[in-house]
Amino acid sequence: MNLVTTRTITATLTNDREGVVRDLNSLSRSGSKIWNVARWTISRIWDHTGEIPDEGPLKSYMKNQQCWKDLNSQSSQAIVEELSGAFQSWFKQDDPDANPPGYRKHGDDRPRSTVTFKEDGFKLDTKHQQVRLSKGNNLKDGWSDFILCEYDTGPDVALTDVADVQQVRIVWNGDHWDLHFVCKVSIDAEDSTSEKTAGVDLGICNTAAVSVGDNTLLYPGNALKEDAHYFRQEEYDTEGENGPSNHAEWARQKKSRRQDHFLHALSKDIVEQCASRDVGTIAVGHPKNIRADEDWGRHGNKRLHDWAFKTLLSHIEYKAEERGIEVEWVDEYELATSITCCECGMKTDSNRVERGLYVCDECGLVANSDCNAAENMRATVTPNPSRDRSNGCLAQPSVRLFDKQTGRIAPREQIRP
Repeated sequence: MNLVTTRTITATLTNDREGVVRDLNSLSRSGSKIWNVARWTISRIWDHTGEIPDEGPLKSYMKNQQCWKDLNSQSSQAIVEELSGAFQSWFKQDDPDANPPGYRKHGDDRPRSTVTFKEDGFKLDTKHQQVRLSKGNNLKDGWSDFILCEYDTGPDVALTDVADVQQVRIVWNGDHWDLHFVCKVSIDAEDSTSEKTAGVDLGICNTAAVSVGDNTLLYPGNALKEDAHYFRQEEYDTEGENGPSNHAEWARQKKSRRQDHFLHALSKDIVEQCASRDVGTIAVGHPKNIRADEDWGRHGNKRLHDWAFKTLLSHIEYKAEERGIEVEWVDEYELATSITCCECGMKTDSNRVERGLYVCDECGLVANSDCNAAENMRATVTPNPSRDRSNGCLAQPSVRLFDKQTGRIAPREQIRP
């Protein structure tokens, strides 16, 4: 089966001479200026009307601002779209401890923002590994109306193999500039005819639990929680009156990159483990209403805010699709998978006797609570699961951890202390 999917390919800037870096810095700081003016505009409208302006009216206003022409028009639009999306996401959280999107500045200094170049903003030459990035009208200096960037994607991937490059982004990683190419990639995905199924339960303490019937896997989220605690402290310690400092911005970006890598490594391992067991369908729990259902307390709400379950869901889905594995989303709240015994179907909160332990008073099942939930997910596509697992795989799952030294997921016994 031929499949076309979206990928982001990261490349290193190879002609990082003074003039190129200076021009990229200028574009990125112009992006921060557009963000700040749009952020001030939202605040002013909000103060007068009590409403957050929609993306369309905000763009119409910003097009009349001088800073709008610092970038290619589509690049300026992308920044406003990002800000508008961030405000809408913050508003929907309805979390008193969450802060709205802030300004991208520290005193008189503006940090480097990611700038997106859409179809009209770049010209790609894959043969010579070069890309031309359009300057805004305000930044054209008479010598050139574009920045010529040379790049290297590394030995494992080449842009000549992709079907279509839709966007190019310049991304400051804290030390140097990277180029991100958002592409349409054509891959040959196998069609799976297997009737074997797996269930996946997503959580905060354990990022994921997987049940394949006679085998269960547990993925603790220790690495993710450690990063969240460390980088959040770094942000708080360096937050100033004029907004986040350069160090605070660095901490946020570093945390985001590490979380993104963790979720990619985790989803890759889950799909590989399922594929190696000839799984044809994965049922994944979707806790879509969990943030709206109840108040989890200050710390609980903060942990929920950091929980990127939608991102993990999408990673599992597209990686499984490449392997020819079907993914079904299960509404775990409606099915009460966390309190239901996967052996006899009894539903009661008291069965979860302590964190991580599920004991059924009706049939005597003893299980890890997350693995019990994962088996309930699997049961949505496999009505007749195997029996007699009370003290087997559900109680003692195989634990797989994130190895910070290799950046990959491996069995617990292979991770260095």
